[in-house]
Amino acid sequence: MEIKPHQITIRELVEDYADMGEEGVFGYSDRLNIRPPHQRELVYDAKEQADVIASVRQGFPINVMYWMDNENDTYELLDGQQRTLSICRYIDGEFPIQINGNPKFYDNLTADEQKQILDYEWTVYFCIGTDTERLDWFRIINIAGKKLTDQELRNAVYNGPWVTAAKKVFSKTNCYAYNLGGNNVRWDSIRQEIFETVLQWACDANGIETIEKYMAIHQHDSDAKGLKKYFTDKIDWIETVFTEYHLKMKGLPWGVSYNGYRNRIYDANKVKARVRELMDDPEVTKYTGVFEYILDGERYVKLLSLRQFDEPTKRAKYRQQNGVCPMCGKKFAYSEMHGDHIEPWTDGGTTTIDNCQMLCAKCNLIKGATEAAF
Repeated sequence: MEIKPHQITIRELVEDYADMGEEGVFGYSDRLNIRPPHQRELVYDAKEQADVIASVRQGFPINVMYWMDNENDTYELLDGQQRTLSICRYIDGEFPIQINGNPKFYDNLTADEQKQILDYEWTVYFCIGTDTERLDWFRIINIAGKKLTDQELRNAVYNGPWVTAAKKVFSKTNCYAYNLGGNNVRWDSIRQEIFETVLQWACDANGIETIEKYMAIHQHDSDAKGLKKYFTDKIDWIETVFTEYHLKMKGLPWGVSYNGYRNRIYDANKVKARVRELMDDPEVTKYTGVFEYILDGERYVKLLSLRQFDEPTKRAKYRQQNGVCPMCGKKFAYSEMHGDHIEPWTDGGTTTIDNCQMLCAKCNLIKGATEAAF
């Protein structure tokens, strides 16, 4: 990798700046590709963008930038996208900064204030190397700063038509996946969290060991229709089974549930009634477990984190039993015994002292194993 330093003014950088959305972002007299395939969306928040402008206005140094020299008088931004976009977007009038307590857009600045920004120089390293060297260097220089996520790095390694198409579906602001499944996902589309999660689910569904392998298989596909259909089918399935939305549904591992239970037949009306019943049950303490509990044939009670006997109830019952385990008839110290439901919750038992018994550790395990078997 050959690396040469250059001094670039902001005036030169923003010349012919254009954000064309899906078509790309360009500057430096249309010779700099600010958002090539390996780059991400803008992730700086308002304060971070304002801090960049404040540094420029005060003449403070900004970390060096790296541009890939395509050797045809064009460049790709290798590192520094967030700082570059912050500056270009400010000068383009997309956000104000606070100056002496007042919000000011670029056009609100005086002529000399504008000139001071445009004349600011920073160091840009022009890099010449192979695609492999470019990606290796990209990984190294992104160790510091606002670190790339694992999925952002995967997008760089496996960039191509499939990644470009998939990012439109899963990784843009108000993208298709977020708009369709916003009630059921809580991940950030811009930092690739939705994309990564759906890829994990798709790997599980197709028996593929890693996301990297999945992306390697599809890297040169012309579109991402298969992954989009998988996600759409999953959302349709959720809304068919659970016709009534609950806030606790948001962020659950729905892809895993879909992969495991999509071929089962559910009565939506019975599901709705059962969900309401469980949500209203004072014995249930983990409402997020209700949905998978229903999907799995109501076998795994532990998903509900049912209410347990408190210390005063257990101590009172221990005294009533004189420390004797009712199953084996032996006497134990309080610390050697466990509170147990005489009648389990699945048979209508509640967490009250009348339904409590203190069992020794061994008998408690035996009873628990017996109940689990049925």
